[in-house]
Amino acid sequence: MEISAKELRGSPAKIIEKAARGIEIIITLRGRKMAKLIPYGADSKPDIIEDEIFGLWKDQKHTDSVDDYVRSIRKGRKF
Repeated sequence: MEISAKELRGSPAKIIEKAARGIEIIITLRGRKMAKLIPYGADSKPDIIEDEIFGLWKDQKHTDSVDDYVRSIRKGRKF
């Protein structure tokens, strides 16, 4: 189903109910497809892996336990 952003503003509850029933809704803005409204839980794979460190730190051996590492750098230096 395809609707405009104006239609979404006019009756959001009605459109959300349709999506909850399993209907995928494409939202357009000025005739261009901008977003897709899908039912919650339709995507079975998670977008974010919560247990994994990402970016430059993912290959560092001293960050096996992120909590311990952060605590150690927050302790400060002893002179």
